[in-house]
Parts: sequence; C-alpha cells; structure tokens
Amino acid sequence: MKKPNDNPADPFKKALTEATKVMANDPELTVTYTVDPSGLSGDSMRLPQVSRRMSREEVLLARGTADALALRHKFHDDATHAKYAPQGEMARDLYEAMETARCEAMGARHMPGTASNIDVKIRNESIRRGYDQMKSSSEAPLAASAGYLIRHLATGRPLPEGAANIMELWRGFIESQAGGTLENLDETIADQAAFAKLARQVISDLGYGDQLGDDPDDMDDDAGDEAEENAEEQQDPDSTGQDDSDEEQADASPEQSQEQQQDESQAQVSMDEMADEELAEDTEMPDGEAPLEPPAPPPVSEADPDYKVFQDAHDEEINAEDLAEPAELERLRAYLDQQLEPLKGAVSRLANKLQRRLQAQQNRSWEFDREEGILDAGRLARVVANPTTPLSFKVEKDTEFRDTVVTLLLDNSGSMRGRPISIAAICADVLARTLERCNVKVEILGFTTRAWKGGLAREAWLNDGRPQQPGRLNDLRHIIYKGADAPMRRTRTNLGLMMKEGLLKENIDGEALEWAHRRMMHRPEARKILMVISDGAPVDDSTLSVNPANYLEKHLRDVIAMVEKKKQVELLAIGIGHDVTRYYERAVTITDVEQLAGAMTEQLAALFDSDPRARARVMGIKRAS
Repeated sequence: MKKPNDNPADPFKKALTEATKVMANDPELTVTYTVDPSGLSGDSMRLPQVSRRMSREEVLLARGTADALALRHKFHDDATHAKYAPQGEMARDLYEAMETARCEAMGARHMPGTASNIDVKIRNESIRRGYDQMKSSSEAPLAASAGYLIRHLATGRPLPEGAANIMELWRGFIESQAGGTLENLDETIADQAAFAKLARQVISDLGYGDQLGDDPDDMDDDAGDEAEENAEEQQDPDSTGQDDSDEEQADASPEQSQEQQQDESQAQVSMDEMADEELAEDTEMPDGEAPLEPPAPPPVSEADPDYKVFQDAHDEEINAEDLAEPAELERLRAYLDQQLEPLKGAVSRLANKLQRRLQAQQNRSWEFDREEGILDAGRLARVVANPTTPLSFKVEKDTEFRDTVVTLLLDNSGSMRGRPISIAAICADVLARTLERCNVKVEILGFTTRAWKGGLAREAWLNDGRPQQPGRLNDLRHIIYKGADAPMRRTRTNLGLMMKEGLLKENIDGEALEWAHRRMMHRPEARKILMVISDGAPVDDSTLSVNPANYLEKHLRDVIAMVEKKKQVELLAIGIGHDVTRYYERAVTITDVEQLAGAMTEQLAALFDSDPRARARVMGIKRAS
C-alpha cells in the first residue's frame, strides 16, 4: 500500500536511472537528481530534479538529458578527446559542441528513440538561452550553431525551433568556409579520433586555426621517429667493430673463446665495481648533512598546518552565472526585487547617507598661496589692483582612500534561508552600487557546500575504510557573485542566485575566509577591507561527526588570527542573531535581519572616518589601556 508521504516521482526516477545505466553500458554509473546544472563527472551523472508534481515538461526534460549524457558516456573517450583538444577558447567551444553533436547523432543512428527525447532537451535549452529570439549572427553563438548543424547533417532530422533559428543564422557562413570538409562527416562520425581531426579542420576553415595549437599526430610521429632512432643506435652502435669481433670469434678455437669470455666477464665485473665506488664517492654527503629527501607537501591551510582535508578533488570555485541559466537568474533577481520592495527605500536612504559621508572626504581640497602649481584665478583681482603683488598658486591635495577594494563575504548556509539571505543579497547589491559611485571597488563572494552531510569526499572516505581523524569531509562551493573589476550593471542578476532552491547548504567559514583573504592579497589596491556576514558558527555534520567537536571553529579562529596578525587586510564581521564578537576583533551582532542594512553602512562608513575615536565607537573597539 502506498504511504501518504511517498514521493510519486520516485518510481519514475528509479526506472529512468536503470534505463540510463543500460544505455550508457555502465552498471556502476551513479545517477543523481539535483537542482545543480546537469552533467557528467567520471562515473557520476547529474540529471534535472523531478518534483512531486511530475509535470510533463519535467519528465521529458529529464529523459532527454539522461539520453544525451548516457550517449556521451557510451561513445566518448576522454583520452582521445583531450589529445586533439585545441588550446584557444573559441576553438575549444567549437570542438566541444561538435563532439556533443557527434555522440547524440551516434545515438540517433543506433537507438532512434533517443533522438526525439534529445530534441526536447535541445528545445528547452534553446528557449532558456533565448535562441528563438535572435535575429542576426552577431547575437547567436557560433559554437552552438556549428554543433546543431553537425547534428542536423549527421541525422537528417529537423531541429527544434530555437536551435534551427541560430543554425540557419550561421549555416551559410559555415558551409561556405567548411563545406568541403563536412562532406566527409558520414565517414568519420563513428570514429572519435577521425572525427576530432575533421573538427580541427573545420575550426581551421572557420578562421580559428591559430587557436588549435600543435598537431598531436605530428607530435606522435616525431616521438616515434626519435624512439626508432634511439633503438637503432642501441642495437648497432658501431657496426664495423661488431663485425670484426664476430669474425675473430669465429676464427678462434672453442678453448680460446671460452677463456676470452671469462676474461671479458671479469673485466665487466671490475668495471661495475669501479663505477659503483665512483658513484658512491660522487653522492657522498658532506659531514653532518642528511641525505636529501623530497620536500613535504604544502599544508592545506596557511593559518593552521595541522588542519586536514580528506579530499579536495570535488571542491569548486565557481562564478554565479555558471550555476544557473541567464533566464533563470533574471527570474530569481525579479523575485528578489519583488520580495524586498518594502525594504529597498530604507536601504537606499542608508546607502545615500554612506555615499554622502564618503564623498565628503573625496571633495576636492586645495592648498593655497603656493609658489608653484595651478594659478589661483580667484586672487587675480589683487594683482590687477596692485601689480607688485606676486601671483598666487594652488595645489590639489591627494585623497587617501580612492585606491580601495571592499570584499563582502556572505554566508550561504541553509540557516540563512528565507528573509536573512534576501536582505543580505539586496544590501550587498545596494552597497556595491554605492561604493562603485565613490570609486571604491567591491567584490561579492559566497560560501557553502555542494551537498548536505558530506558529498563525494565522504563517499571516498567510506570506501577507504573510514580512517580516523580524516579532517574536512565535504565538498566546498565558493561562489563569485561579482568580481572586483566587474561593473555592477553586468552582475546584478547574479545576486538572484541566492534565491535558488537547494543552493544553501552547510558552512565551513575558516576555509572561506582564507579563500577570500588570498583573493584580496592579489589585488593591487593599497587598502583592502573584508566584511564577513554570517548567522552562526561553522557547521558541517559530516566533518564534526568524525573529528573533534571544535575542529572547524578552531580553524576559523586560527584564520582570523592570521589575517589580523598580517594587518594587510582590514577584517570586520556582522553576526545575524549570533555573537561573532567572540571570533572577530572588529564585529557587531544584530538581532533582527532588518538591522543588517544599517549595520553594514555604519561599519563601512566608520572605516573611512578620519577620527579614530569615532571609528572605535562605531566598531565597538575598546581603546588599549
């Protein structure tokens, strides 16, 4: 009997998983359904999430994506792909798109039912990316168009509307430049290496040959010739000497030959012993020195050499736009704006207050009555009235804080879900635009994990026999919402990603803070300010369950101590309902998330206050006795 809380989508997911394994010809394939972008990673496949409603669009998209990725897994070889991969970005995009089209076309030939499923995936992809609205080739991506054309020519199937639109925008150009090469498509489609060579020729025909790099086949031929020459030299170092010795051995009697062989073997032993003695003399170390050993691997954390990470292969530092499609980011940003419409007025007033305080210090100031500089026109009347009066000059004073960068590091953990993350996002947006108007560069970063209660790192730990004290056991996700050099108008939609369901998971603050600090250390600005916004201590269940209970908290304290000791970055923190003053020297705790905007603006404004006593009052810093 079906239980009331059973997910009606589970039987469909299970059936699709088994069918995908069969199609991929890999019974060990791991299939998961997630809100993260779909894709393949080794023996793991991510498919779009299917909700309890099981809408027709969700089901068809999951089937199409599963078929496309299963075909890629079945017909694609990573080593061959890497061997022929171009070096340049545009050439690599073309190469990837054509290889994807090849795998899907192979599936359409061997399993015709997959073609219609993949059409649904392509239609969904083209609509989300706006391909159906594009009117000219300058708007359409050439790589995607080339991939769609390859699929169309290899299968003879019409493409969905959006994909067909951008294919036709570039089709004339592609066929005029690479039509002769594409005539060999049918002959190479089943052979990945042959197709890779054809793809490289197409890329060259389209004008991107300079991005291909060296021809891997020429490199193999050179390596083979060199190996053959070396083998010949080893086999025949001196043909004349060898022939002479053979003739002498043939003329000699058996007894003489045996004696000669014994003498040669004894001589060889003596030479070997001499060589060993010389080698020992050459490698003998000076007195008091130990033999050289390979250097130890660098520690995971600069702040704490004892901090361990069991596996970091699946950690990611990723741009926000890579975690969602542009259309989804626009929708999430609109949702964020709508949700926080009542709050924006108050936040904007605080931002204007901050801007006035910053610009008051940026107003041009002058030193007058200088002997050289810019002529002071306001005092020319004195010269006219009394020609003996000397001319007066003025010099502009330098402003100290123009060369500044501010990083906002936002906790993206699950406990921030709801109003806290919404207000943090909108405050970061308004502050970034405000500081940008004041010529202060701003970077917005977020930190969370890729999975709840441990991800692939924990699976590897379990498979390894659960060693004791493994260190951090989750996969990090560090998100770049806005780079310091990127203008806010281009990145404002990225902040909508914080509204995405399933993004916010667990928080490992120490490594995130160290990551943000490293990024700031590479910045050229003279002054660097790092503001951390968090609602709690670092928590990751998988890590804390097999390590000391204060493992992550100790690391956070060590990182904070390192940053504050170096004094190259000014560090401050805002705790939302959580006392962060026990971690950070400069910190403030707020009890209501709606106080966040005021706290952020006051904290930043205080950093630019020229009066250290006023700055200390706002920052809550006690003067040293």
